[in-house]
Amino acid sequence: MTDAVRKESAAVASMATHWPLVRALMGGTAAMRAAGSAFLPRWPNEEQKSYEARLAVATLYPAFSQTVRILAGKPFSKPLQVGDDVPERIKGFTENIDLEGRNLHAFAGDLMVDLVSTGISGILIDFPPAEGVRTRAQELEAGLRPYWKRYPPGTVLGWRTKRQAGVVQLTQLRLLEIEHQDDGEFGETSIEQVRVLEPGTWRTYRKRQSAAGQEEWALHEEGVTTLQAVPFVFCYGQRKGFGVAVPPLLELAHQNVEHWQSKSDQQNILHVARVPILALVGAEGEVEITVGASSAVKLPKDADLKFVEHTGAAIEAGRNDLKDIEQRMLQTGAELLVRKEGAAVTATQISSEGEGNRCALQRMTEDLEDAIDQALQFTADWIGEADGGKVALHKDFGADSLGEASASLLLELQAAGIISKKRVILEQQRRGVLSADIVADDELQDAGEDGPPLGTMDDPAAVV
Repeated sequence: MTDAVRKESAAVASMATHWPLVRALMGGTAAMRAAGSAFLPRWPNEEQKSYEARLAVATLYPAFSQTVRILAGKPFSKPLQVGDDVPERIKGFTENIDLEGRNLHAFAGDLMVDLVSTGISGILIDFPPAEGVRTRAQELEAGLRPYWKRYPPGTVLGWRTKRQAGVVQLTQLRLLEIEHQDDGEFGETSIEQVRVLEPGTWRTYRKRQSAAGQEEWALHEEGVTTLQAVPFVFCYGQRKGFGVAVPPLLELAHQNVEHWQSKSDQQNILHVARVPILALVGAEGEVEITVGASSAVKLPKDADLKFVEHTGAAIEAGRNDLKDIEQRMLQTGAELLVRKEGAAVTATQISSEGEGNRCALQRMTEDLEDAIDQALQFTADWIGEADGGKVALHKDFGADSLGEASASLLLELQAAGIISKKRVILEQQRRGVLSADIVADDELQDAGEDGPPLGTMDDPAAVV
């Protein structure tokens, strides 16, 4: 068997160009430092030791990761609603949809994080091996049932499709998996394998030593299924085609890297500016100088001794640059919440919700609902039910303007500890939401005198 089974398709390879950036930002400061020069290049003529020292103290402003988590959490601020048309047996499955203890609400929340961050994810609706089980009664007795497995970006290697009755359907799907096996009494070994799914069949491939002593991918196991379809559903953030999407917040990711680099520059110049340079002017030859609180300095005639300090102009320019980038990042993240005229919605949505304008995050939520409904139908197919039913997610979070959306995001970023309460007041003043006469420091002091916020009276640690 050739290595083709493990090779990413051209479509996957194209999408994958964005994933290292997204994963590093989602991983925080440690992941960005580990990425090294990929996102924090060395300056021309910068010594390696100096660069490593600069990298070691760089810290990430987590605008991208926190914006992703805030936006992805909005559809799940209220419980996912399982429709009355979902069969009772499947409703029972939703309490532990993945057979790992996660209910459907939590499982869908993980999918939404994938969609907002990388733009793509997938659900495999699988069934455990059923050796010797031939009837539905035997399945029930053995406790066998369909379960869902999430396949995040990087685990789908490629696919083939064909159009049947006007609908694009999967005819082959390749999935990258990691299998864990016990190694001795306490150890564990991780084995990479590729799962190939086709209608009615499955195969797995693993590496093995060939007769020539070389590693090659070879068939490991195979079997048949009762489904004449590939039970996999793609979920999209910003869809570009079947199985293809881009990160909805890609521009925010690039802006966050820009901030990472500018902040490193700012840290470096602050370090330089805080250490004044002692300059001796007008002395010829070697002059010994002892500097200290209890030392006196004797200078040659016409010589001058003074500290040379940074003017601070570059520091202020750097601070303003960081503020500008932070403002742009806030605006970029908020755009997913702004309702857009002419957004693509169905007539049912328009009539039921009284409006045709939808924000990007609402459309993503509706697409995720559709994907979950498809997964429910595959679940029904596995157990012989005619209809899998539908679910509903919370979608009442759109904003009518960018100002309204960014104001809302400001408050949630402050609640997450990313920005200060003073910054919120200043930004709301800039937007005209608060009076320009308000002094932020006075408001914060008055708020402290008002006592703890409502709902926290019983919490002695609560502070304003």
